[in-house]
Amino acid sequence: MFCDTHCHIDFEDYDADRSAMLERAKQANLCFLINPGIDLASSNAAMSLSQEYPGFIFAAVGIHPNYVSSMAMGDFKRLSDLAHTQALVAIGEIGLDYYREYSEPAQQREAFLAQLDLAAQCELPVIIHNREASRDLVPILRDWQRGLPVSSRLKQFPGVLHAYSGSLDEALELAELNFTFGLGGPVTYHNGAERRAVAAGLPLEVILLETDAPFLTPHPHRGKRNEPAYIPLIAAEIARLHQRTPEEIGVITTQNAIRLFNLNADIPCEL
Repeated sequence: MFCDTHCHIDFEDYDADRSAMLERAKQANLCFLINPGIDLASSNAAMSLSQEYPGFIFAAVGIHPNYVSSMAMGDFKRLSDLAHTQALVAIGEIGLDYYREYSEPAQQREAFLAQLDLAAQCELPVIIHNREASRDLVPILRDWQRGLPVSSRLKQFPGVLHAYSGSLDEALELAELNFTFGLGGPVTYHNGAERRAVAAGLPLEVILLETDAPFLTPHPHRGKRNEPAYIPLIAAEIARLHQRTPEEIGVITTQNAIRLFNLNADIPCEL
């Protein structure tokens, strides 16, 4: 069995064929999907989908760094209320993005810290976006994880670095703090040698599979809309790098996701 730990299936890209797309995911042996929000509207949409497809779609809520500057007065309070009152599996997609800088870095950091505090309050793992911001993001995550109460579940399961694109050394440093790493389509690209080197160097116990659909479509479908049914293509490349079978990679990474997101242990994920 497989799972997709990061896909934006609430996006309008799927409005015309969402049901068929989800059926293709099931036919590809995916047993669940994680749908993170990027702003208040998409967080609410993710929650609605999780209620429409209980046990198959799980929701996370958060404000992506690119949308921090677009937050309306009271949006963070509404996000906090949502996080405290709804059945969620994570806070995300949150983090820092110094590549686009659609929001000022200082504003991004303020929102990031506030959402890390929210995750700690709710004892929900975080789904982290990081683009060219490691110099600030890694120390923030290190201080946050180390400052968590010893009794917090998050000490052992703090979260995932989504679409990980950093160095292996940086990843191993964060792995020491129990963070996990989402790997997706770029490990299959012809120009993805650096991503493959990181994927090969990471222990399987800290790897999650993700599509980031509708983005980052794996080879041989690159250039087309991505969807969760393509997860086995990513698993096959990780399997090649680790000299395992795709089925083994599916089971291991699905078990990793179940532990991180504290999901129902009855989800089938055995060989």
